[in-house]
Order: sequence, then structure tokens, then C-alpha cells
Amino acid sequence: MGAKNKAKKFRGSRTCGGGTHKNRRGAGNRGGRGHAGGCKHHFLKELLLGRGYGKYGFVRPQNMLSDPIIVDVGDLDEAADQLVERKDAKVRTGKYYITLDVDKVLGKGRVTKPLIVTARSFSKRAQEKIESAGGKVKFLD
Repeated sequence: MGAKNKAKKFRGSRTCGGGTHKNRRGAGNRGGRGHAGGCKHHFLKELLLGRGYGKYGFVRPQNMLSDPIIVDVGDLDEAADQLVERKDAKVRTGKYYITLDVDKVLGKGRVTKPLIVTARSFSKRAQEKIESAGGKVKFLD
């Protein structure tokens, strides 16, 4: 014969195998109230409910800022002709006019063409390299 199911087994029993009638009551039996034990004995339960471990809630806006967008002058110099083909830059009187929506232009690489670059900010070295090649630096407002 098969095993009895629990409902049938405890039919007519007052405490259903839980010992005396004083057992199985109170918050201690369920491991605490609310989020108690979320990082200890109820860790998996909290994880499955999507609460996770650690701090959660409000995050200050300045902590949510992403990494700054940067570009090197050497990359600009190499890509100048391609930018003109894509109509992201213009050539007038032999000078390349490039307007960028980047946070900073850095000085890595060589500048061989006269670039007139507009961006939010420039490193000292980038500014020196652009100006030494006959270019100009303009800042976005």
C-alpha cells in the first residue's frame, strides 16, 4: 500500500503533529516579523522576493552620473576626413571645423591637420597640440 497523505493522517488530531497546543504560535516560530533575517536565515526567501541583500532605496542623483565622454586629439586627426564625408565636420580654407558633443578632449596622439574643434573642455596638452598644428580651440556654452 502507498503512504498516507498528511491530511488523512492527522484527521481528528487537535495539533496535527505539532506537539502541545502552545507550540507553533508567535513570530518566533516563523523566524521573526517583517524583513527579519533577510541577510541570515531568510536570505534565499528575500532574494527570491526581489528584495536582495544590503542597502536599497533612494540614490542621490549626483551618484548616478555616468562616466564622462572623452576623445583623443589623435583620433580626431585620423578621423577628420571620415567626419567630413559623413557631414559631421566641414572643411573651409584647408581647416577642419569639428563640433563635438563630448565632455573632454584629451591630448593623446599626433595632430597633423589644422583642426578647429568645439567641445565642452580640453586638456592643456590637447589645446597645445591643436594650436601648434595651426588649429583653434572653442568651448561649448
